[in-house]
Amino acid sequence: MRAVAKLDTMKNQTGVARDVAVAAGSRQLPSHADLNLLRTFLAVYRTGSFTAAAPGLGLSQPTVTAQIRTLEQQTGRDLFTRLPRGVEPTPYAHELAGQLAGPLDALAGLEGTGAVAAPVHLAGPSELLCVRVLPALVPLVTDGVQLRVTQGLPEPLLEEMRSGRHDLVIATRRPRGRALESVPLADEEYVLVASPAWAERVVAQSHTADGLCTALREVPMVTYAEDLPIVRRYWRSVFGRQLTARPALTVPNLYAVLSAVNAGAGYSVLPRSLCQEYLDSGRLALLHDPEEPPLNTLFLVQRPGADANPDVLRVGSLLRKAARAW
Repeated sequence: MRAVAKLDTMKNQTGVARDVAVAAGSRQLPSHADLNLLRTFLAVYRTGSFTAAAPGLGLSQPTVTAQIRTLEQQTGRDLFTRLPRGVEPTPYAHELAGQLAGPLDALAGLEGTGAVAAPVHLAGPSELLCVRVLPALVPLVTDGVQLRVTQGLPEPLLEEMRSGRHDLVIATRRPRGRALESVPLADEEYVLVASPAWAERVVAQSHTADGLCTALREVPMVTYAEDLPIVRRYWRSVFGRQLTARPALTVPNLYAVLSAVNAGAGYSVLPRSLCQEYLDSGRLALLHDPEEPPLNTLFLVQRPGADANPDVLRVGSLLRKAARAW
């Protein structure tokens, strides 16, 4: 039976390789085009640089550069425009990648048939990972899926994804450019909160939005960044004005903000997912309940070619399903 299965896999590989050749030929590549050159081309196309593509290919950067130069000589066309940082695909490269991606990814999947699934490398904001993502993925972990989780800010994580480090990234903004595909995952609501003691004092002095803003001038503000990105956005979208107050306490992350506000240090604006348990238990109080609270869309970004690992597809599917209830 194993011999039959191996023979079937070899036949499938031959068929997919033929599809690659057909796709290549339809785009004016020589009929004898080396699959290794095509794989290198697709890796550079997806990562956006020769240097970033090299580790995933198991090649040195000079070898990647030489292979792309060879392919450009064979096609008689420029594939990439060299930039100070990375490369930009030419229109011809976009067209060629569209033809080759499917067959090459299918061939990579067949070549890995029978192998143990590799760990899924997942990254995102620390607080979201702990509160929402990891609890949602417990069933897959108990079912044998291996996860390697990294926390961080969106731009550095997406840059690392382009170099092949992450399979999936949950980002608080859509990635720039066309190299990384993303889908909306969920909308995160932001809420204005304080401890019950501060809330009682504030509410007693304010019956309107203007009154609330005035009352909050006497309350210490807690934030995770000096430029107040979340609080400023709340003021603009809900109150229609610029925030002029300065923070009384700046801490490293949103968990620390939550801890300080819960302890009575002052007020802040936090993702509802992070503080909902505290609101439900009465440890925190909602200072304002606008008709249209500010929302931030979360995006699920998948590295091109990562779906060759079936566990990446399982993780992505479960996250999309779980996010419906976030």
